[in-house]
Amino acid sequence: MKTFVEQLDPKRIEDAIATAERQTSGEFRVVIHHEIVADPVITAREEFARLEMHRTRERNAVLILIAPESRKFAIFGDEAIHAKCGQPFWDEVTAAMTSHFREGKFTEGLVHAIERAGCLLAKHFPRQPDDKNELPDNVVDRGTVI
Repeated sequence: MKTFVEQLDPKRIEDAIATAERQTSGEFRVVIHHEIVADPVITAREEFARLEMHRTRERNAVLILIAPESRKFAIFGDEAIHAKCGQPFWDEVTAAMTSHFREGKFTEGLVHAIERAGCLLAKHFPRQPDDKNELPDNVVDRGTVI
C-alpha cells in the first residue's frame, strides 16, 4: 500500500497553486507534516510563521497543512483573509477537501481546495498588474521539496 506522500502528485498540486495565483494576489503553500499532531491548526500556525508567509504584501497567504500520521489537516490564512472572507470561506475550502480525502483522492482534494480558495480569494483580492509570486509554489515535505 502506498503512503500518503507516494499517492500525491506534486506537479498537479504546484500547477493548481500557480493557476490559482494567476487569479488573485493571494499566495498558497501546501505542507506535509509527518509527526503526530494533536491540533493541526496550531501546527499550521507554526509552519505559517516558519515559512514567513505573514510577509506577503497584502497579508493574504493560505497554508494547507496535511498531517497524514494523525489523519488531520488544517487550512490557515493570514489576517486579511479572516477580515474580508470570514468563516464561510474556511468552511467552503474545508468541505472541498474533506469529501475527496474520504475517498482516498488526496491530490484531487488538494487541487480542488486550492482551486476553490483561488476563486474565493479572487473576489476579495484580485490580481493586480504589479503582482508577483511572493512565495514558492512547491509542496513542502518536512522542509524538503517533494
